[in-house]
Amino acid sequence: MEQAKVRLYVDQPLAPGQAVALNGDQAHYLFAVMRLAVGARVALFNGRDGEWQARIAEAGKRGGIALCEECSAPLRLPPDLWLMFAPIKKARTDFIVEKAVELGAARILPVQTRHTNSERIRQDRLQAHAVEAAEQCAATYVPEVADLVALDRLLRDWPADRRILWADEGARGMGSIAHPTETGPWAILIGPEGGFSEDERKRLRAMPQVVPVTLGPRILRADTAAVAALTLWQAALGDWR
Repeated sequence: MEQAKVRLYVDQPLAPGQAVALNGDQAHYLFAVMRLAVGARVALFNGRDGEWQARIAEAGKRGGIALCEECSAPLRLPPDLWLMFAPIKKARTDFIVEKAVELGAARILPVQTRHTNSERIRQDRLQAHAVEAAEQCAATYVPEVADLVALDRLLRDWPADRRILWADEGARGMGSIAHPTETGPWAILIGPEGGFSEDERKRLRAMPQVVPVTLGPRILRADTAAVAALTLWQAALGDWR
């Protein structure tokens, strides 16, 4: 069966013969932007049931219906890896979220640090951006984008079994990210453009779960550092091996 070229995330069950209601935004995208009509194929996924090939049964300006026909890809969960980062300018924060989805982060957590430039985020907008990234990169899972939380508060209740790969731009003589030593739940922590405060550094150094590393001899922009850290972790401990 020919695979659909348009992919769409839906928050509804997917199964053989399942009718999936399309909302106004989805209908506009499929029928006005992509010019699909009744009988056209579309790939649907919901982050739980894999990817399904569906056929448009009803098409209207304010909605429509797609009927699931067959599963075309199983659900593929990413490794148990969280990305924590301090938000930066809007377009570059969008870039971090997009690349985190593409590179296989299971959860995305914006954190407020002492030197974070942005004091608030639009969590719903970033979550929608994550959905769009998953639609375009053939992912069958959409990571949660959490609301902004203070780093101190997040670390206060940090799980004992989840290691933190801390990309410490001020570290000297630290280990390389290319050779982490433990599998299991992990998180990557990328700091703000102004770096971590000394109090934050002391707090992180005191935590047994934290593994400080460098990302090489150059100081990287926050968005570049996020991509570099995710890539190297995936190659060493993730599902790229």
